[in-house]
Amino acid sequence: MARKISFINYKGGVGKTSLIVNTAAALAKLGKRVLLFDFDTQSNASIWLLKLERWNKINTDGVGAIFSIFDPGQVQVKDLIIKDVVEGKNGEKLLPGLDLVPTTFNLVELESEYAGDPKRPAYLQFSEQVATIEKNYDFILFDCPPNILRASQCGIFTSNEIYVPANPDALSLIGFTLLAEKLHKFHQLSASFRKFSMGVPAQVQGVIFNSIKTGVDIEVPKMRMQLRMNQFRAAKRVAATAKIFNTQIRDAMIVRRAVALGLPVALVSVEGADVGAGSDNVINDYRKLATELIQQNPAAAT
Repeated sequence: MARKISFINYKGGVGKTSLIVNTAAALAKLGKRVLLFDFDTQSNASIWLLKLERWNKINTDGVGAIFSIFDPGQVQVKDLIIKDVVEGKNGEKLLPGLDLVPTTFNLVELESEYAGDPKRPAYLQFSEQVATIEKNYDFILFDCPPNILRASQCGIFTSNEIYVPANPDALSLIGFTLLAEKLHKFHQLSASFRKFSMGVPAQVQGVIFNSIKTGVDIEVPKMRMQLRMNQFRAAKRVAATAKIFNTQIRDAMIVRRAVALGLPVALVSVEGADVGAGSDNVINDYRKLATELIQQNPAAAT
């Protein structure tokens, strides 16, 4: 079965979408079958991978985005998967193995307009549908907004693991602290809907430092984050094996260029740069992160 992973921090602006998109691409480059769900109403991951023209059609037509499984509720998750989502100018598939379930701005209605059935909350409906397709993937990733409202709940309830993107600043630490508290409350709220086959509720398995600018010393922020991690481990608010990832993702202009091109950084040519496995650049940062994520497998440790 797939490893189901949510990326979330209660602080926005930590580079979460660039982290999840490029990690998903790096996993696919390593031969893994990856499905990315965009649950952020800003739709950044969807616009990035589909490019604006393809995304605009979904946004305008109102067909093909994740909200349609809830309203009008006549499609299934399996109907929304865009296979091998990354395409070239002529429609050629550039990254086999990376699939997407996109979102559009109408996802905000899940928080406000959608009434639903209290006996079958949105996260339960979603989880049941994901269970029908998870055998097709090695990794299913959820790009969650910086809160634990209905959209994030879908990813978190369905996940087995949670990873926290962070910057080396005090606000990321505060966001991590809030996340641990809100997660605990949501797991209590949703406990009656869990089935034994789903396993235990997803816990934070790691913190990933992201978008680190050149010359910034992250040792003190890292030490503070480790201290908070230790406190949460002792209180059983994160996984016993939770850690701060060794791999750190640097800030780089190529990431912004990749967004403009509608490509993951792994597919953006870097003139004059070595992009091999031993090179020192952000492309290799993501490759190392994907490898470390594969190794950080809670199921294998039990």
